[in-house]
Amino acid sequence: MTDELRRSLGVFDAVVIGLGSMVGAGIFVALGPAAGAAGSGAGLLWALGVAAVVAYANAMASARLAARYPASGGTYVYGRERLGSFWGYLAGWAFVVGKTASCAAMALTVGAYVWPEQAHAVAVAAVVALTAVNYGGVQKSALVTRTVVAVVLAVLAAVVAVSLGAGGASRATLGGELDAGGVLQAAGLLFFAFAGYARIATLGEEVRDPARTIPRAVPVALGIALAVYGLVAVSVLTVLGPAALAHSPAPLADAARAAGAGWLVPAVTVGAAVAALGSLLSLILGVSRTTLAMARDGYLPAALTAVHPRFHVPHRAEVAVGAVVAVVAATADVRGAIGFSSFGVLVYYAIANASAWTLGGRNRPLAALGLAGCGALAFALPLGSVLAGSGVVAVGVVAWAVSRGRAVPPRP
Repeated sequence: MTDELRRSLGVFDAVVIGLGSMVGAGIFVALGPAAGAAGSGAGLLWALGVAAVVAYANAMASARLAARYPASGGTYVYGRERLGSFWGYLAGWAFVVGKTASCAAMALTVGAYVWPEQAHAVAVAAVVALTAVNYGGVQKSALVTRTVVAVVLAVLAAVVAVSLGAGGASRATLGGELDAGGVLQAAGLLFFAFAGYARIATLGEEVRDPARTIPRAVPVALGIALAVYGLVAVSVLTVLGPAALAHSPAPLADAARAAGAGWLVPAVTVGAAVAALGSLLSLILGVSRTTLAMARDGYLPAALTAVHPRFHVPHRAEVAVGAVVAVVAATADVRGAIGFSSFGVLVYYAIANASAWTLGGRNRPLAALGLAGCGALAFALPLGSVLAGSGVVAVGVVAWAVSRGRAVPPRP
């Protein structure tokens, strides 16, 4: 027996896994608020490019750090080892609060597509159901992941085909004036749709020749995701226009209706629900495990470290996360959840880039770009998201000060 994982993944496998982590429910809902922020079709498309560049810099920083510290915890570990225990803690805190908001956004996406009039009730029901699934120890398999990706890509391809077939894109829909502040705010919101790109960086123990495979897979996966998102954005803009898109809670379904393909709406609804439920399942798993790790280190209540004797899952952490997500899903709107989520995750990756900077070498400029990009996008988000995110980060700092006496010291 060995504790090492099998190195069986090549570049293609890593690209597929990374693409599967990115192309999910985010594109079904993030286009609306981003279009409202951008103010024009051209602004929305530029924002997609900006979000992709920042995501690339973040992913490469994570890849370098993962190769140096192949341990669970991501930037929670990298920040602690490179910058000190406070920064590792802050990264973990930002991840938990940001991804908790992501969970709420995914649940609200299910509600917006399945039953718009009762979106909040459906969202809460989805959270309760998937928390129960996770409590029983059932995890999403690789086969389920591939199935979800196949369904999502098929739905996106159908929407693109019917939308572009309904009429050519015009300068009115894809042009317009560019506002730098609007583009940055839209890019911050669209950053939500790229969430998951760093999944490739966590494969260091399972890929062949990770030093070469991971740096190759990251830009390919991001490039494909950007191309898919670009096609979807152009097609939806073609039939809805920037103004209608900005006010649509379910833009892909509305695009299908506007293109005269009402028959496609049920498939879009199923695709959005499948993607959102798959993302929600994995997000609850990830947040509860990070919560467990922080509780074990003394940064969160010790009660959250409990592991169920039968199901072998951190059941109290999962219930706590599920309860918080249910409350947010019951009270927040999806646009606010996306903005808040993006703020927390951008803080998380800002710390990842700062950690990568300390490694030195020729990749320092990319780490600097990622750090600056994260800061710019975070504070370009809607004011409500910035204020709420900053407030929660401040709460985290206070919690750090209170917990320092009982927290585990950083590793030497």
